[in-house]
Amino acid sequence: MTKKKITLLAVGDNLLYMKNPEKMYALAAPVLKTGDIVVGQLETPCTDRPAMSPLWGWGMGTKPPKGYELKRLEALKTAGFNVITLAGNKIWDAGVPGIEDTIHKLRAMGIAPVGAGMDIEEARKPAILECQGTKVGFLSYNCVGPREAWANPLKPGCAWIRVLATYELDHMTPGGMPTIYTFAELESVKAMCDDIHNLRPRCDVLVVHFHKGLGMQHIKLAAYEQQVSYAAIEAGADLVLAEHAHTLRGVEIYRGKAIFHGLGQFVPFDPDAKPEPGSPWLVERQQKLFLEMFGQELKESEAWPVAPNSMLTMIARVIIEKGTISRVGFLPCQINKQGQPEILKHDARGQQVFDYMDKITQAVRIPTQYDWDGDEIIVKAD
Repeated sequence: MTKKKITLLAVGDNLLYMKNPEKMYALAAPVLKTGDIVVGQLETPCTDRPAMSPLWGWGMGTKPPKGYELKRLEALKTAGFNVITLAGNKIWDAGVPGIEDTIHKLRAMGIAPVGAGMDIEEARKPAILECQGTKVGFLSYNCVGPREAWANPLKPGCAWIRVLATYELDHMTPGGMPTIYTFAELESVKAMCDDIHNLRPRCDVLVVHFHKGLGMQHIKLAAYEQQVSYAAIEAGADLVLAEHAHTLRGVEIYRGKAIFHGLGQFVPFDPDAKPEPGSPWLVERQQKLFLEMFGQELKESEAWPVAPNSMLTMIARVIIEKGTISRVGFLPCQINKQGQPEILKHDARGQQVFDYMDKITQAVRIPTQYDWDGDEIIVKAD
């Protein structure tokens, strides 16, 4: 069969806590549905069954709280997704029922889940979609923990890469400020590379997806982030996608392949929610980040969930022709006060996303160039 041109669209974190999850996609769905393959990350599992979650203090036989109902997943189908990555830090929120029911429901709706399973073998199993004669394979890994969320041969959970951190004092003064070094444990990286090698002959385009990074940290890349991304490409990946920081990160070109270090949050919060009592550290962090990026103070009343720097997001747009990626770009988006991602044009609002991406990319010394092509921002190697 002749391989025709197809479009892959990708977005970051999707939370479905709100009263009407489908409404959150109302502005973006018309564009998402233009994609042949549309991938997003699901933050939380869903189930209607009693579950146990040691992480959140739910006992055996306790129903998950409001926001985890299984019907919420239907919003993903309505929005146009056909691949959902599950390897993330919250996949164990509803215990075994959450993982089992989420995977079953996604498959029943015709959406391919990847990155979680009833054991580690299933969690590492790829999703492969064929479209217009082209096969696109997906793998998904959680790099941020917690270990309770990891699958093993006897336990459901997600595919994972173990990341270690060491803290070294810059000056040998007890209690001084340390430099933090992070690195992925080599056996974990080898397991990922084995998965890539096994998948490579089975698809034309191979996508590796990571849940990685520091929450709300828009500039700094931890050392392990490039380590695992480079290793994936060296093993045979054609494209690396990532999220978890809930803010945009830079796009890097390595050996001619694109790495989206952070797609940002896409459907991130309940628009009726307020900052949780007792979480001033979150508001303080948001204020600091906003001051760094925009040179002005962020009022506490405007902090999470509507801090402007975290409300900028994107839809990655990748063109695949004759079984090969021929073009990489993204559509600039901004999340409005109703929690809806709104796709922007080449205007003042779209330029804000362009400038933001350019600034945070340069800040980590990634020599990527961005350029407008109509209402799309194209990613180019320097």
